[in-house]
Amino acid sequence: MSRIAIVSIIALLMVGNARAAEPITLRDMGSFHVGGRLVEISGKPVKEVVFTPGGVPAKVDPNGTYQVEQMYVQYFLPTNEKGAYPLLMWHGGGLTGVTYETTPDGREGWLNYFLRKGWAVYNSDAVERGRAGWAQYPDIFKSEPVFLTTANPFERFRIGDGPNSYDPDPAKRKLLPGNQFPVEGYENFVKQNVPRWTTTDDATVAAYIAEIDRVGPSVILFHSQAGSFGFKVAQARPDKVKALIAIEPAGLGDPAKADVLKNIPTLIIYGDYIERDARWPKIRANGIAFADAIRAAGGSVDVVDLPQAGIKGNSHMVMMDKNNLEVAALIQKWLEGKGLTK
Repeated sequence: MSRIAIVSIIALLMVGNARAAEPITLRDMGSFHVGGRLVEISGKPVKEVVFTPGGVPAKVDPNGTYQVEQMYVQYFLPTNEKGAYPLLMWHGGGLTGVTYETTPDGREGWLNYFLRKGWAVYNSDAVERGRAGWAQYPDIFKSEPVFLTTANPFERFRIGDGPNSYDPDPAKRKLLPGNQFPVEGYENFVKQNVPRWTTTDDATVAAYIAEIDRVGPSVILFHSQAGSFGFKVAQARPDKVKALIAIEPAGLGDPAKADVLKNIPTLIIYGDYIERDARWPKIRANGIAFADAIRAAGGSVDVVDLPQAGIKGNSHMVMMDKNNLEVAALIQKWLEGKGLTK
C-alpha cells in the first residue's frame, strides 16, 4: 500500500473519531418534579430516632401530611434543535431513566443519540422510582414492593436461554445464540434495578399526564411496563401526543378507546427470540391485537419485528444492546418519515 493511501486512511479515521467525539451542545438543561398529591396519615405512634450513630435521639411524629406520587424529570435542550416536538423517554418496570443513559458496558445510550440528532429530550424517573421517591405501604402504596433477584432479568428479559440459564460464574451463563445484550456489563445492569409496586399504575398515569401538560405537545418513547402508560396517556391527551414509539410494550391502552389514537402515528418494535420465551408470544399477540384495533379505527401503526428487518439478537433491553444505535437509527428514520423533524 502506498504512503499516500495510508495517510488517506489515517485522515479518514481521524475525521471519524473526531465526529464521534463531538461534544453535545445544549442551550439549557435542568430538572423538575411533577404530579403527585398530598396524603394525611394519622393514628401512628411517635418514635425516637437516632439519625446518626452517637447522635442525640429526636422525636419523629409520623402523623401528618405527606407529598407522594410525584415524578422526576430531567431535560436536555440542544442548541440546534431539529425535532419538531420534545421527545419524552419513559422506562419500564423496576427501572429508572438510567435505562436511556450510558449502557451498562459504557457505550452511548439513546438519550445521547437523540440529543445528537437534535431532539429536546425529557428523561424521567416515574412514580415510586429513583429520584421520584416512594411512599409508605400499606398506608399509601397498597402492596409490598417487588424486588428482583440477580438472576431474574437474565432469564426473563431474553438475555439468557430461559430458566436456569443464569449462573453466578459468568463463564457458566447460557446465553441465547447471537444475543446482543452486553453481558460483560450485566452486573452493572442489575445495579440499576429498583423496587417496584403493582398498585401504583393510576398514580403513574396521572404523573405522566401532568408531565405532558407541562411540557406540551410531544413524542413519547416508552418501554415494557410503560406501554400501558404511553397508550393511556395518549388516550387521555390525544391532542398533545404527536407520535408514539413503543419498545416491546408489556402493557397497552384501553382497547375500547383505540379510535382515540387514530390520528397519532405509532411505531411498535419487538426484539428477537420472542418465540423461544414462555410469556412473550402472548404479550406480542396482545400488542398486535391492539395495533389492529387502532388500524381498524383508521389509525396508522407500524410494527417492526427487528429480526425480520435484518436486525438480529436483541433482548428485551433493546436500548442497551450492542446494536442499540442501529435500532435508534431505525426510529430516527421513522420519525423523519412522519414529518416530525425540522
